[in-house]
Amino acid sequence: MSADYLTSARRTIAMESAAVAALSERIDDQFSTACELLLNCSGRVVVTGMGKSGHIARKIAATLASTGTPAMFVHPGEASHGDMGMITSQDAVLALSNSGSTAEVITMLPLLKRLSVPLVSMTGNPQSELATAAQAHLDASVTEEACPLGLAPTSSTTVALVLGDALAIALLEARGFTAEDFAFSHPGGALGRKLLLKIDDIMHTGSEIPTVQSGTPLTSALLEMSSKALGMTTVQNKEGTLLGLFTDGDLRRAIDQGINIQTATIDDAMTRNPQRVHPGMLAAEALYIMETRKITALIVVDADDHPVGVVHLHDILRAGVA
Repeated sequence: MSADYLTSARRTIAMESAAVAALSERIDDQFSTACELLLNCSGRVVVTGMGKSGHIARKIAATLASTGTPAMFVHPGEASHGDMGMITSQDAVLALSNSGSTAEVITMLPLLKRLSVPLVSMTGNPQSELATAAQAHLDASVTEEACPLGLAPTSSTTVALVLGDALAIALLEARGFTAEDFAFSHPGGALGRKLLLKIDDIMHTGSEIPTVQSGTPLTSALLEMSSKALGMTTVQNKEGTLLGLFTDGDLRRAIDQGINIQTATIDDAMTRNPQRVHPGMLAAEALYIMETRKITALIVVDADDHPVGVVHLHDILRAGVA
């Protein structure tokens, strides 16, 4: 019995793969026209479709919106009961219907024409009413559905989804949409945190920065480290310029070298010329530096080499950048 499941699955995948492969041969000037119509839209791209086409239309609208093309889904059944008011003359419409004759979608056509709204259709029938009414038609036809009964939309919805992705990516590239633009559309996701969060947002500043002056007894430096709980302290001169860094690791090395902790000064054990970074750096870049150099904290300095912040590995991890 399990072998039958596998045979069925492989047959479905093969049929839908063939349908998608055939799609590329039908990408022509109509696709370019569709892209120009949607790109030049000063409002939003309104994507609509009924039934399974409606589910695909919702996904296409979401993909467009997250890749730089303002878009929304309008249910064609609700459009006749008030939701047509969501569509303005500044918008463009992308209408999906495998048959090209879905009643709820066709009912919208006179209203869209009255608004002078550019219409792009995506159907499996280039001769259908929806296809011929559009300024650009995208041929999403398939020779057969993967469903053995030929009833459930399968290959046709896959082709429509791929065609929608092709539209979204073509528009993304035409707009010069960047990874940072994408992050602004996804601020709650991991990618958004990596591309938007800067060390300025999470670094310790002001009195939170562990600080001792050159010549300070090592024992006093240890107290400063303990009170600020960052496992390190900056070492500065009287003018506030960074001279060095003293960490837990420096303390272990000092003990290994036989340095007398009770009589030594911070200058005897600090790391001179430590790694510095500047405000505005992405937290993800700071994390990369820490991982590469095997350190747990970075000192943030201004143009005069005065410490203005400290960012710790734990701060970055807590922010969810890793």
